[in-house]
Amino acid sequence: MKKLLAEVSGVIEAPVDKVWPEVLADLGRAWAAHPSPKRENGDHAVAFQGGWWYRGEWSATPHPRGTLVVHRVYNVAEHLRWGVPLANRFFVGLEDKTRDGFMAGITRIGAKLGCSARLA
Repeated sequence: MKKLLAEVSGVIEAPVDKVWPEVLADLGRAWAAHPSPKRENGDHAVAFQGGWWYRGEWSATPHPRGTLVVHRVYNVAEHLRWGVPLANRFFVGLEDKTRDGFMAGITRIGAKLGCSARLA
């Protein structure tokens, strides 16, 4: 069971087959510092699960202007689910931090591919 806590999406003006490898590379750098996160791959979708409550999912799909990239953050705590907001100070700023980090990531990818990126 998972509960959606934050969602953000953006468009990178390049085709999925160019964008997706860059998304994975960017995520790989971000997750390198985390001890053994659980990682699941799909067709243009990936999820990382770490700690006792966190699950982040990313996906990429074709969009009329390039590629739509979506990032979702879930609470997946199996026990003491009610304690997750308390442990994380009621997620104050979670949406802003998620959006800002996501925008920085798609901006890096767009710059590397020589195209623009924007929030959807």
